[in-house]
Amino acid sequence: MKTTQNKKETKSKNTTTKETVKKGVTKPKSNAAAGLSELFEDGLKDIYWAEKALTKALPAMAKNATSPELIDAINNHLTETEEQITRLEKVFDLIGKKATAKKCDAMEGLIEEGKGILEETEIGVVRDAGIIAASQKIEHYEIATYGTLRQFAETLGYTEAVTLLEQTLDEEKGADKLLTEVAVNAVNLEAAEVEMEE
Repeated sequence: MKTTQNKKETKSKNTTTKETVKKGVTKPKSNAAAGLSELFEDGLKDIYWAEKALTKALPAMAKNATSPELIDAINNHLTETEEQITRLEKVFDLIGKKATAKKCDAMEGLIEEGKGILEETEIGVVRDAGIIAASQKIEHYEIATYGTLRQFAETLGYTEAVTLLEQTLDEEKGADKLLTEVAVNAVNLEAAEVEMEE
């Protein structure tokens, strides 16, 4: 009797899913990920592109910053980002895949937003505050991404990949913390003072 009831429930769920698809759920592409390992690989390609794009964006941010602490934080993170790219290539190797980048729409948008902040702020501490805001949005995206990829790697049993991804995750958290310290201890206060003087 329970078996019959379970079959009815399953049939009901399947019918609901089919009806939902008909009512507007996004249809997957022909090359859509069918399993967690494919989703993991897709996420790696995405963040690989993002990190490479970031190596081009960070120098522009450093050039536009005036706070020595902020410039140092950005330059240090550029060095870390280059190491993170190498680390991602090792993760690809560990899962037996070629390191391939796939355009990351999120990172592209965040970098464009950062460029917009440069255009919309005066050179000095106000622009520095804007650079920190844009940089922290990027860091938060990366923290979310590496946290997810690390968990996927653990679930899939890629022990060495877990270690590499966790190392990068810790660096991203550290970069975010440093940006907060620069903002709170200097830049934001100075930017507020400039506003009061006007």
